[in-house]
Amino acid sequence: MNYLKTTVLLAALTALLIGFGNLLGGRSGMLIALVLAGGVNFISYWFSDKIVLAMYRARPVGESESPKLYRVVQRLAQKNGMPMPRVYIIPEESPNAFATGRNPRHAAVAATEGILRLLNDEELEGVMAHELVHVTHRDTLISTVAATIAGAITYVAHILQWTAMFGGGTSDDEDRGSLLGTIVLAIVAPMAALLIQMAISRSREYAADAGAGRLCERPLALASALRKLHQGVSATPMTAGTPATSSLFIVHPFRGGLAGWFSTHPPMGKRIERLEDLARDIRRSS
Repeated sequence: MNYLKTTVLLAALTALLIGFGNLLGGRSGMLIALVLAGGVNFISYWFSDKIVLAMYRARPVGESESPKLYRVVQRLAQKNGMPMPRVYIIPEESPNAFATGRNPRHAAVAATEGILRLLNDEELEGVMAHELVHVTHRDTLISTVAATIAGAITYVAHILQWTAMFGGGTSDDEDRGSLLGTIVLAIVAPMAALLIQMAISRSREYAADAGAGRLCERPLALASALRKLHQGVSATPMTAGTPATSSLFIVHPFRGGLAGWFSTHPPMGKRIERLEDLARDIRRSS
């Protein structure tokens, strides 16, 4: 059901972008929008991992450089029956982690220096299990595609706003009404795109939490890690990067405010509650 929901939401994002193209230039605008969507998706598919890792200044590490992190990832990858992903460390005190890559054979996991200091071994295992489940579910690709389409909608909306404001100098009431409607649409559509992106990301976070709880067999350890990370990011938010990539992280990496209202992550209390329910289910079945 989650995959069907994700497909529908991605289709809605694409429809928004094509609708914008039609508004700007009719059939020609729709064609341009389709080409734009194809271009950003091509870049996302082939180069998103390199782009996001460079954005956060992540450096690759081996077992000798970060034995704790490397061995946790190696053990979980073997248990999950997937190739060993590349391992990176981000030079940030804010405690967080993310996975990227278009499929399990081209995957990478990245953890901040802060998370390695904050979590114990079991909690770190829960976090890395969450990221590896994202990789096997292809969530990293889905999230990147959603982010790029939403970004394209926002870009086109800005063009539409400027076009409407500087190209509508007429006294005709009907034209003024059309101008006002265009401006309203240019403001509302990016908000709709953000809401769709949030819905895609939130549904995948719940699925990754559940999968990680089963993979590491310690859902309460992941719940404990999420509590610590939520508090840690509130005290020390991420300094690098951009909100467009926030859906990649296990917890929202930036400070609250408006960003918190439109968070791409589910409420932390709900995530922890579901993990506690999963732990009870595992105990009953064992």
